[in-house]
Amino acid sequence: MHYYSLGSIPAKRHTQFVKPAGGLYSEQLFSTEGFSNNYSLLYHVHPPTAIVHCDAPVHAAPKVAEPHMLRPRRFQGFNLAPGGHYLASRTALLTNADCTVSLAAPSEGTTGYFFKNADADEVLFVHQGSGTLSTPYGQLAFGYGDYLVIPRGTIYQIAFDTPQNRLLIVESSGPIVPPKRYLSKYGQLLEHAPYCERDIRKPSNLSTIDQTGDFVIHTKKRQHLYGIHYAHHPFDVVGWDGFCYPYALSIHNFEPITGRLHQPPPVHQTFDGHNFVICSFVPRLYDYHPLAIPAPYNHSNIDSDELLYYVDGDFMSRKHVTKGMLTLHPAGIPHGPHPGTVEKSIGKKSTDELAVMVDTFHPLMLTQAALDLEDADYALSWTG
Repeated sequence: MHYYSLGSIPAKRHTQFVKPAGGLYSEQLFSTEGFSNNYSLLYHVHPPTAIVHCDAPVHAAPKVAEPHMLRPRRFQGFNLAPGGHYLASRTALLTNADCTVSLAAPSEGTTGYFFKNADADEVLFVHQGSGTLSTPYGQLAFGYGDYLVIPRGTIYQIAFDTPQNRLLIVESSGPIVPPKRYLSKYGQLLEHAPYCERDIRKPSNLSTIDQTGDFVIHTKKRQHLYGIHYAHHPFDVVGWDGFCYPYALSIHNFEPITGRLHQPPPVHQTFDGHNFVICSFVPRLYDYHPLAIPAPYNHSNIDSDELLYYVDGDFMSRKHVTKGMLTLHPAGIPHGPHPGTVEKSIGKKSTDELAVMVDTFHPLMLTQAALDLEDADYALSWTG
């Protein structure tokens, strides 16, 4: 991400930053890749290291129920029972060493606690609901269609304005970044990119909370959840600057790339992860060659598993699509539009479909929660 600053910071890094009443603010370097990549410098009222108690760790790894499979799958995501707080509601469906895809339907946020994922960068896609993501960097208001990109190690709280909320969550073992082909050698989003810096919402409303007490940060590390209690509120930051911070991007601000003939899935790419990509399918004009077929052609997934999460609209290549549905087409077998959808698409001028796709370059494994949401007969839907 590009450089940003909020609040009060000293004129030069790693120098004395004196409080109005005397004493020094405590500087913290934050980076997800040590001292070798983008970072931010945060200035705390108190040192961010004062631990007062540590709870026993709780195992939090996804429980794989089906490690091997080679057939199309379909899952009804909205059948995940709603309710509970944010952390308890997160339900892993598919996982591998590079990423984990979860759903959540919380009725409340992180009231009374903080969360930090020290294992993975996170992308939260907001399908239903609205609220505020609060971090030491400030606040991000969010709503329907927002991607919230949270670097690993970021302490955050999430509060919902709505009682019914639906989230798609992707955890990444590596950084979440824009695709390299969209970036200049200096990191600016180029003219042909489907979004630009103006579309990216950065934290605002930095509020320094100077409180002493017992503040528990549920920290995920090496597939365990640790309750670490600190003596000071983690949002006691008076200012910060740098390149590493959470941000929001609305799927509604993703500008589709179209052409005379059907464009392949890479034109929909929004983010790059470690051995996977995240793509956005948005309302767009169809192909305009006089003999164009808007529906996608059959294609072989030899190198990647394709997971599609349906958000809204009419997805022209699939029958019986419902909101919150996921389809998984694994690497190794071809897949394509349902019977009749190719012919039906001819002559159509546009689509209002909205979906998020996760393509992984290593196989995904299914949890029991995924199997509980599955439509078992989906693999036969191409033969009627």
